[in-house]
Amino acid sequence: MDVSLFDFDLPEELIALRPASPRDAARLLVVEPCGRLTHAHVRDLPAWLAAGDMLVVNESKVISARLRGHREPRAGQAGEGPRIEILLHKRLSADCFLAFARPARKLLIGDRLRLGETLTGAIAARGEGGEIELVFDRAGAELDLAIACEGEIPLPPYIAGKRKTDERDATDYQTMFAAREGSVAAPTAGLHFTPELLARLALAGIGRESVTLHVGAGTFLPVAASDTSTHKMHSEWAELSARVAAAVNDTHARGGHVAAVGTTSLRTLESAADESGRVHAFTGETALFITPGYRFKVVDALLTNFHLPRSTLFMLIAAFAGLDTMQRAYRTAIAERYRFYSYGDACLLLGRAQ
Repeated sequence: MDVSLFDFDLPEELIALRPASPRDAARLLVVEPCGRLTHAHVRDLPAWLAAGDMLVVNESKVISARLRGHREPRAGQAGEGPRIEILLHKRLSADCFLAFARPARKLLIGDRLRLGETLTGAIAARGEGGEIELVFDRAGAELDLAIACEGEIPLPPYIAGKRKTDERDATDYQTMFAAREGSVAAPTAGLHFTPELLARLALAGIGRESVTLHVGAGTFLPVAASDTSTHKMHSEWAELSARVAAAVNDTHARGGHVAAVGTTSLRTLESAADESGRVHAFTGETALFITPGYRFKVVDALLTNFHLPRSTLFMLIAAFAGLDTMQRAYRTAIAERYRFYSYGDACLLLGRAQ
């Protein structure tokens, strides 16, 4: 498909720089299967689901993936090397990450980096677009602790370009489900939940299960290709347990609906399903790229934020609810001054496009 079909103009002032407070006070645009749009708030979520339905959330936790430092002097050079910024985006082993470096042109294979006061490593490989393979001098839990101490929460560029990261972001940019470290961007639909909302959902007989998908840095990037068929999706690590698979299958068997909290939960569920729609335990990489025409096998409803133009996320929701419907929904959201992107408002898509 032509990528320009997924483009739209967004006024900059609608990009949210802080989350709603309390989180479930965020606005909610409900998109029904008939195309009807209803204005609500996230706290109204129990009214749009039914007893026996199930929410599936992503329990991945954002790591302090942005590191700043310098390249150490090469042989024969004196003084400190150039300043370097690193964004970790995928763990390869106990001591090695794929990362994006800036400015990458000043780095060669074999160069050593000092990041912060205590963290050091060497460049083992270089890829396209500033990507490097960085092997640290520490491993495992010791490396995790050093990254947490020396790094900072990697806010998306549309926020970080307008203000500095601060202490509030350390909690604001984590969902209340965050339990397993590994993401470099938050699974943002989960940011809208509060203990009070979860209690009301449970009281309404709506279940909840967790999966894991560690969000990579490529998730929110606009698609550079002109046609979706030539876009290469970054793979991300995901896990869905046998217990959760059984719970999802049981929900459907009893006539309940499965509502994914976020596109990451949706992609995990769909990656774990067979052609009949039965979900199985899944652990591994997924590069599932969902565009209009995809046949959804598991997910019946989707709670998600408002996404960037020309992004794989907007393509996914267009596949789920219909491109015309989502173009109209986004025009409505812009006209009604909804807040967009990671710290913004949400929409609830009820029912898949057929």
